[in-house]
Amino acid sequence: MSGSHQNCVKVKSAIISLDWQKFSRYRQQISSTTCQVIPFTCQLLFFPYPCKTIMGKEKIVVFTGAGISAESGIKTFRDAGGLWEEYRIEDVATPQAWERNQAMVLEFYNKRRKQVMEAKPNEAHKALTRLEQKYEVQIITQNIDDLHERAGSSRVLHLHGEILKSRSSADPALVYPVQGWEMKLGDKCERGSQLRPHIVWFGELVPNMELSYLLASKADIFIIIGTSLNVFPAAGLVEHVPADKPKYLIDPHVVGNTAMLQHIEVISEKAVEGVSRLVKKLMA
Repeated sequence: MSGSHQNCVKVKSAIISLDWQKFSRYRQQISSTTCQVIPFTCQLLFFPYPCKTIMGKEKIVVFTGAGISAESGIKTFRDAGGLWEEYRIEDVATPQAWERNQAMVLEFYNKRRKQVMEAKPNEAHKALTRLEQKYEVQIITQNIDDLHERAGSSRVLHLHGEILKSRSSADPALVYPVQGWEMKLGDKCERGSQLRPHIVWFGELVPNMELSYLLASKADIFIIIGTSLNVFPAAGLVEHVPADKPKYLIDPHVVGNTAMLQHIEVISEKAVEGVSRLVKKLMA
């Protein structure tokens, strides 16, 4: 195998294993002429190299938060009657909670998983898939559900993990689909370690964060749906989008950060109504 091909294989391996330090180091060793040996990687990540699968289309990067899933009936963290009403964050969503009481953590995420499996993609999820007829579309989501995938979006990057997957407590590279909605004590990986939810907990690093910044920097159009610009990572992602590219924010509760909002077209509506209207405009 040639050196160029070896480097490309290393890049793809680093991406699959979520090792972004290796990803950053290896991708700099690949010239523009070798990109086509890893077309899957190019297509998925909008690599800054020529790639036949994405040339000729503008790139839309969509960043979604809890607001888009809420209209499918999935409870959000902070709303009245929301997820934290019965539990303290410290008891179910931190590495320390897992060390103290694995059964409680599994029970919490089992309830969430069942809710996600019963939910269906709404019209906002579906409208975003129509953009793929005209644009290269990359979804970046804070949500841990699979509603974007079930709606038909072909490129989805999860920042905070995926509720329908589990992973080894000993080796984060060992990730498995959850069979059904319930995880139990005694469910173990191939190395004999208890399986934990494939979720980024409070206090843990977000392994896909640097990649999301890279994707945002390649956007021709950037859309934010159902999340506030007052908190990171939304604010951080916007800062990586080229200044001259159009940006849209769809959320009924837009407040604060006046300087940033001067450069963003705000659609003060819930996701279903606002996304449908914006997609109609972009597809015209």
